[in-house]
Amino acid sequence: MDLETGKKPPAKRKKVKGRRVRKPARKTTMPKKKKLFLGIAAAAAVLLVLGAAGTGIFFVLHKDSGPDEPELDLTEILEEVTEEEPGTDMGKGVLSHIFKAGNAVFESYRERPKSYELTDENRADFAKISTCALDDSGRITITASGEGIPKSDDKFYYLFALNTYDTGIAEGADYIAREYKDSETLFTAGLNYNSSNSRLFKKFAVAVKVDGKYVQVSTPSYITNPEAIAKYGSVFQQPASKKGILVDPNKLRGSELDDLGVKQAAYNIPVARLLGPTTSAAYPTIHYTYNGRTYTINGQVVAEYDLVFGTLTAKGITTTAIILNNYSPSFPQLIHPKARSGGSAPYYMFNGAEESGVEYMAAIGTFLAERYSGNSHGRISNWIIANEINARKEWNYMAHTDIETYVEEYARGFRVFYNAIKSVSSSARVYISLDQQWDRNIKNNTNYDGRDIMDVFNRNISSKGNIDWGVAQHPYNVPLTEARIWKSSKYVKHSADTSMMTMDNIEVLIDYLKQDHFLTDDGQVRSILISELGYTSHAGEAYQAAAFAYAYYKIEAYDEIDGFLLNRQTDAAEEVAQGLAFGLSSAGGGRKQIYDVFKYIDTGQHAQYTDFAKDLIGISSWSEIMR
Repeated sequence: MDLETGKKPPAKRKKVKGRRVRKPARKTTMPKKKKLFLGIAAAAAVLLVLGAAGTGIFFVLHKDSGPDEPELDLTEILEEVTEEEPGTDMGKGVLSHIFKAGNAVFESYRERPKSYELTDENRADFAKISTCALDDSGRITITASGEGIPKSDDKFYYLFALNTYDTGIAEGADYIAREYKDSETLFTAGLNYNSSNSRLFKKFAVAVKVDGKYVQVSTPSYITNPEAIAKYGSVFQQPASKKGILVDPNKLRGSELDDLGVKQAAYNIPVARLLGPTTSAAYPTIHYTYNGRTYTINGQVVAEYDLVFGTLTAKGITTTAIILNNYSPSFPQLIHPKARSGGSAPYYMFNGAEESGVEYMAAIGTFLAERYSGNSHGRISNWIIANEINARKEWNYMAHTDIETYVEEYARGFRVFYNAIKSVSSSARVYISLDQQWDRNIKNNTNYDGRDIMDVFNRNISSKGNIDWGVAQHPYNVPLTEARIWKSSKYVKHSADTSMMTMDNIEVLIDYLKQDHFLTDDGQVRSILISELGYTSHAGEAYQAAAFAYAYYKIEAYDEIDGFLLNRQTDAAEEVAQGLAFGLSSAGGGRKQIYDVFKYIDTGQHAQYTDFAKDLIGISSWSEIMR
């Protein structure tokens, strides 16, 4: 300070290097058209205010070098650098960080995926959905990837949630998420479980906007791990052996199941029986709310199932429920629109083609899984969706159509039940059902071969999100009235092109499912359940008993087969009239020879009750029936 004037003298300023003397322009042979150097633009947007006076750092924006020129390093773009004033420190690392950040941005720009025009050939699956799953927090995570990115109106991919029956994105539909297009793009969305806008049963598709409209560019995918949110974990009850039976409800509370040593059992649930108010005051109507809608469920019918599954569980028996779509005029929405014309079958294709059908299936599947996953009402370990679906006319009626369409309609319903059940009970197993007609190739056949159904079903499920489905097979003899499995037949071969599948050639099914494209995502062979199989005593009880022993020993030898449910505990009059006396006991109560064979076959006394069969079959050792 000047003592006379009281004023500060002017501060001595250091010269700014490069202010007055500029470097000569760098001579280049740049092409006329250049891309802007985005990395530098990003870095130039960063202003560092350093010190009280605020020292500025200034950048000059460069263009890319041409293809024949050496690439420029970011350090070359700093044309002006200020010297620090006393007491200030810019920090030598600051500029270095800026340069590195700019270089990183530039490299990202250079590595952007290549853009492609959308065409009729590449549009359908340009963005392939590789994962569609629930994360640990219960949110939906979807990964879409592709070779490059599609050209569109903007830089986004859009995610849509479609209904099972939607064939594309509806006009005016709203997307649920959007992300920048990249070679791999991750979406997340809320599940909204058990609410009116639940997405548990939706399928998800990726789209781009072209000329102001959304264009789907992926195959839709369903959630593949609904078990991630399951309330119940270890519901599956590991059976003590593979020996099981279709239960006679009239003998449920007696001692026969205990005497027989039954380890597995199956019971039918025709779903329309469950619905509607109860007429008995002793069993009040159950009002069940799911996804924001309340359903009336028949309390008396539910009490029947409580008794069945509760008793079986208390006896230590692993249970299988067969979900069947019986007709009720009160609930036509359960029947597929193409099945409402009627038919001779007692059961119909489930309705995954309409909103009302999907809602009812979701509610029924969830209600049953919730009720039979704890110990208070019993536990169901296995669920079979419909019966012998390849026998369209006899057991799963829908108007005849091509096999791809038929399987698509079945798969829609299967997905709904699968997600409903697995979202409650993570360890439950869910199966499709096939009969013994494997590869008949009959001209003008209006049913379908089991092999073809399984091929198409596997492709359908795999393409839209693979899940852990199993096969419930019914390898009855040919003809049904013939008990002797070992008798040669032109319809039974030990190769994949066999016309029929019986217990003589059951290894064909196992080998078929060992193919890579049938394996589960973790490389395992899918579960096989022999969920219905019986032998008639019409030609003699010894043949029936020997046939059962043959089938059981063969099933026991294959780890891939998880159970054998014999049809049935007691003869059914309508079957006996057709020469099919399948029961362990006659309708009058008399026990047949097969009764003791069944009772002891999984015990140490099995040989005492089954050795007689070797002479009938013409073998000296049971190993001779193995292939």
